[in-house]
Amino acid sequence: MAGIAVLVLALLGGIGAWLYARNLDSDLARTDPFAEITGGRPAKTVDGALNILLVGSDSRDPDAPVDTKSQWRADTIIVMHIPADHQEAYLVSIPRDLYVPIPQSAGADCGSGQRAKINAAFAFGGLPLAVRTVECFTDVRIDHVMAIDFAGFKQVTDALGGVDLKVERTITSIHKPYRTFTKGTNHMDGAEALDWIRQRKQFPDGDFARMRHQQEFLRALLDKAASTGTLANPKKLNDFLQSVTAAATVDEGFSVTDMALQFRNLRGQNLTFVTSPNSGSQTINDESVVVSDREKALAMYRAMSADTMADWVKANQPKGTEGG
Repeated sequence: MAGIAVLVLALLGGIGAWLYARNLDSDLARTDPFAEITGGRPAKTVDGALNILLVGSDSRDPDAPVDTKSQWRADTIIVMHIPADHQEAYLVSIPRDLYVPIPQSAGADCGSGQRAKINAAFAFGGLPLAVRTVECFTDVRIDHVMAIDFAGFKQVTDALGGVDLKVERTITSIHKPYRTFTKGTNHMDGAEALDWIRQRKQFPDGDFARMRHQQEFLRALLDKAASTGTLANPKKLNDFLQSVTAAATVDEGFSVTDMALQFRNLRGQNLTFVTSPNSGSQTINDESVVVSDREKALAMYRAMSADTMADWVKANQPKGTEGG
């Protein structure tokens, strides 16, 4: 994701990095997902804390605009919470099949629309409606948005020389060229990693396995990006940052230089991955959807809004899973 580039840039420091970041800022594609949201947004409750909506698209057309309805799908939806002290980050994966109320439009009231899978919001109204839907569901104010097409995942991974990912069971991909992923740690290039994190039908827990693999992939990317080899090699670092810039679309207020300064202490071990609390899959109106665990989800998102995620994780995450 684009956030990984920010975290890597934060490791560099110095005026040269600042000037370089300014150039990256000017190269980033921009959109304004907040302009249509005219009122009723959650309040900003803690100064310094940030909530960033990270979205990976499942678009089959890499040139499809992210702010246009009917041309875009979300395969990855993550709310990244950065506490006010900027010492860690919490990444909450929202299942794309989560059954939620979707407002009629980005400017409409939260209760004005219909219930559907959350990724339908992207199809109905692009990023603006997606932001509105996430804010209505979580009651958490979104400060920034980063969107990247899956083609970008491939480029970013290749720019880092690939990543090592754990395969828990041997499977054959359902996508051409029907790769075999062998149980154990596998070194994957961009095309292989992208293929792996899109598999779900071969696993008992289906889409939840896919989300878990996405989380593992993001951690692996960050750890690889922050490695000594990448930072010490100007060409590798430049290739990586340029690949992220080319693939990402961010909101108008997003600044690489500001983010680099604020996130300079983050590393892979400072990330905690969480899945939005849910009751699993159910059939509603003849379609399989994921149903939110209302009370647990409300408690977690209240903790996010109040910047007390550390306490929530300590009380609710099984021991040993705090890092994902």
